[in-house]
Amino acid sequence: LPIYEDKNVKPETRKELGYKTRDIDDIRINKRRWTLLNFPSVIDAYKAHMTYDEFYNYALDVMTVDYKAMSDKIKPLKSLMEKTDKVRIIGNNTDITFSIKGLPAIPCVGTANIPDGELYTAPVKNSVNGIITYNTPSPYHGNIFNNISLEFRDGKIINATCDTDNDKLNEIFDTDEGARYVGEFSLGFNPLITSPMGDILYDEKIMGSLHFTPGTCYADCDNGNNSSVHWDLVLIQTPEYGGGEIYFDDVLIRKDGKFVLDELKDLN
Repeated sequence: LPIYEDKNVKPETRKELGYKTRDIDDIRINKRRWTLLNFPSVIDAYKAHMTYDEFYNYALDVMTVDYKAMSDKIKPLKSLMEKTDKVRIIGNNTDITFSIKGLPAIPCVGTANIPDGELYTAPVKNSVNGIITYNTPSPYHGNIFNNISLEFRDGKIINATCDTDNDKLNEIFDTDEGARYVGEFSLGFNPLITSPMGDILYDEKIMGSLHFTPGTCYADCDNGNNSSVHWDLVLIQTPEYGGGEIYFDDVLIRKDGKFVLDELKDLN
C-alpha cells in the first residue's frame, strides 16, 4: 500500500528533505489557497474495512455534511476557547495540562480539508506538562504506530513510547528541535465520522476526538514552534474508546466525547 512507500528512507535523508522543503511547505500551506480532498479509492476502502461501494458512499456523506450549519454551531466554542487559559485533558493513561492563553481558535468547516470538522488552536509552547496516550493507529514515515504515549515537561516530549517500535518513533521526534514540542491542539466533531481508519485526513475529524500535534504550528495560530514535522496524533474520547474529560479553566466542557455546556451541545 502507498502508506508504506517511504518506510525505508534513511533518517538523515528525511531530515534533509524536511529542511529543503520547509519554505515550500510554508508557501503551500500558509500563503496559498488550497483544498485537500482524496477521491475515494480501493485502498481507502481497504483501510476502512469496507467494500469500495460502501466506502464511496460513506466518503461522499462525510465530505458533504452541512458546513454552513457547522460554521454557526462552532461559534460559541470558538469564543470560549479564545477566553480560556488552562486546558486539562484526562483519560486512560492521560492527564495533561497546558495553556492556550492569547492564541486564536481557527474553525475548519469545509474551506480547506475535505472532509472537515474541527476547531484548532495551539498550546503556549513551554506550558505542556503531563502524559497523553493516543488510541488510534498513527501512520508516519511508512510505519504505523499504536498506543503512542508521550510524556511532557515544560512543553517538551521527554519520553515517547508505543506498542511497536520505540526507536522508530523517537527518530520522528528527533528530526529537529521543534519536533518535541506541540504546534496544534484541536477538537474534532464531524458528526458522521465515528471510528478511525488509519488516515489522518479522516481520523482527526472524528466526533468526540481531539488531536494534540507534535511539530510545527500554523501561521494563523503561531505559538513560535517550527519544525519539518507536523503529526496529528488522535485521541478518541467516546465511551467505546475509553471515554475521557476536557476542562477549560477547571470547568468540564466535554465528557466521553460529548459537550456538556448548554451553549456547546449543538455540536453533539
